Amino acid sequence: MKKPAVKSQAKKRVFLVDDHPAMRQGLEELINQEADLTVCGQAGDVPSALEGIQKTKPDMVIVDLTLKDASGLDLVKDLRVRFAQLPVLILSMHNEALYAERSIRAGARGYIMKEATTENIIKAIRQILSGDIYLSPEASSKMLKRMAGVGQTQTGSVEDLSDRELEVFRLIGEGLRTRDIAERLNLSIKTVESYREHIKTKLHLDNAAKLTRAAVEWAQSNKLN
Repeated sequence: MKKPAVKSQAKKRVFLVDDHPAMRQGLEELINQEADLTVCGQAGDVPSALEGIQKTKPDMVIVDLTLKDASGLDLVKDLRVRFAQLPVLILSMHNEALYAERSIRAGARGYIMKEATTENIIKAIRQILSGDIYLSPEASSKMLKRMAGVGQTQTGSVEDLSDRELEVFRLIGEGLRTRDIAERLNLSIKTVESYREHIKTKLHLDNAAKLTRAAVEWAQSNKLN
């Protein structure tokens, strides 16, 4: 008597958001090699991402932290409002020491750097799909210490900046002018100037030249590619 065919378990569907086509392609190939995973869609900007996610209804989303038209953190916050139960993994070149905790606070379920091994990227995806949070041991330890009040940073640290202030600081370090930053972040010039003042106050910098120099030095020290 012929045995009934075993019904294969449906693959978990992943949506990719990254403004580098080559990165999306490589990640798609990596994910599609797994028997239990498949990429159901991808986007290079926020409007396309929101439209694609609404249409494909994925099981999870992988988001780059730096997008051409917006901050990945802003997208994560938007997704948390629009799709409250949709898990998000941040996959970024930016140092997890500064961005992992911010990403979790924004609503992401995990953070992993692009330099991580392919095995760890797949591990992060599966861990988040199972309902857990994924962070490297180092990032997890740092977050727990911060929650416990151990090893608190001194005032004047970049870690004191809000998410938006940090984004402005990063763009200053990349050489963008106030007008360019305003266009990139869809803000008014006056709002960006206000953020610049807040950053100078928090970092104890008393003029624009010192702000620019500090931002450039920080950007160079945190550049990973």
